[in-house]
Amino acid sequence: MNKINSLCAFAALLTAPSVVAADLSETGEFLDGVAAVVNEGVVLKSQFDEQMNMILERAEEQDLQLPPANILEEQVLERLILSEVQLQRAERIGLQVSDAMLNNSIARIAEQNGVRFEDMPALLAKDNVNYAEFRRGLRDEITIEQLRRIEVGQSINVAEREIQQCIVDLETNVVVNSDWTLSHILLPFGTAASNEERDEVERLANEIYAKLQDGADFRQLAARYSKGPSALEGGSLGPMQGQNVPTLFADILPGMKAGDVSQPFRKGTSFHIVRVDDLKSAVERSEVNQVKARHILITPNEIIDDDTAKQRLNEALAKIRSGEDFGEQAKLLSDDPGSANLGGDLGWAGPGTYVPEFDAVIEQAQIGEVSEPFRSQFGWHIVEVLDRRIYDNTEDLKKRNCDLRIRNSKMEEETQLWMQRLRDEAFVDPRI
Repeated sequence: MNKINSLCAFAALLTAPSVVAADLSETGEFLDGVAAVVNEGVVLKSQFDEQMNMILERAEEQDLQLPPANILEEQVLERLILSEVQLQRAERIGLQVSDAMLNNSIARIAEQNGVRFEDMPALLAKDNVNYAEFRRGLRDEITIEQLRRIEVGQSINVAEREIQQCIVDLETNVVVNSDWTLSHILLPFGTAASNEERDEVERLANEIYAKLQDGADFRQLAARYSKGPSALEGGSLGPMQGQNVPTLFADILPGMKAGDVSQPFRKGTSFHIVRVDDLKSAVERSEVNQVKARHILITPNEIIDDDTAKQRLNEALAKIRSGEDFGEQAKLLSDDPGSANLGGDLGWAGPGTYVPEFDAVIEQAQIGEVSEPFRSQFGWHIVEVLDRRIYDNTEDLKKRNCDLRIRNSKMEEETQLWMQRLRDEAFVDPRI
């Protein structure tokens, strides 16, 4: 339930209630007052009070020290204003979250909490959360997330030199850039050990290694011989990120793969044997099923609403099915700047390259088949699958991972700049 509670709180912080007739008195005044006028919309004082109470209650529960009241009030109001500005922007460009997309998000939340989708209303009610309000809040949260992806994510540029530098870092720092699950046998001989005593420990290490090579169980040998703190756990050090791998393993792990056992090696006053139980390497080889497709995208905006965008694609689809060239239609109509001039050609791509709605359509499509219009966060599409193949994508995966790393590192700063521009362009009249 912690996941649900945190989502409810976050969604509530993002959203502003719609102004309807019930919010007005007979004279046209707002019954509960206006916290701020934002362009053609408002943030209501009841919403502001709700958020203040929620934050104060949470701070008390978690024993958090909040800023002075006047600063906290300013922060909460500004957050609500920014949310209202973003939702208005999404509405202007025709960005909508369908019921199907919303239900999929709620289904994922339900699965994470070990309940069924249809049980969510009752589960939320136990925490005094109205299901309709929860859906509205989550819809607005998804809308803002998609808006940021469209208007910020698509504007971030990654230079080829940045990607190449990232790949060099991945390849030269394999240990740091991988996730490891390790087991360890520690055989110390002590600082005061004689040469004979040290040699005896080395012989034992070699005997253990020979047994491992013959198929002996690492865990049993670790439990019997290792003097490390994890000996009784079969020597398991558990999963760890690369930056947390003990430095004494740094020269041993490069080149090892899951299931490999190192030869005994000496560090300081001990001999060690390491087994790689599992490895998620930044540079391991990979093969994927790829699809080559082309598409036409029409993005709703201030001029073209959602229905018009879909209708234009239906008209294009009819022309294509009557014999007109898909590529020419893409050049004429598509709003995708990366593929329109290429006749909609997206090139080869593997699973997860596209948003889920797009992936779902191309996964089911037959080669040469043009889909019916479908909606994603970017707008309306039709897509044709041109070919399929199995592809060694190791190098592509490195580049894609680096591109994602770099974009994520730039995303926060670019989002703040974008939000500030929206805020500066908006008419805002605080009333409290």
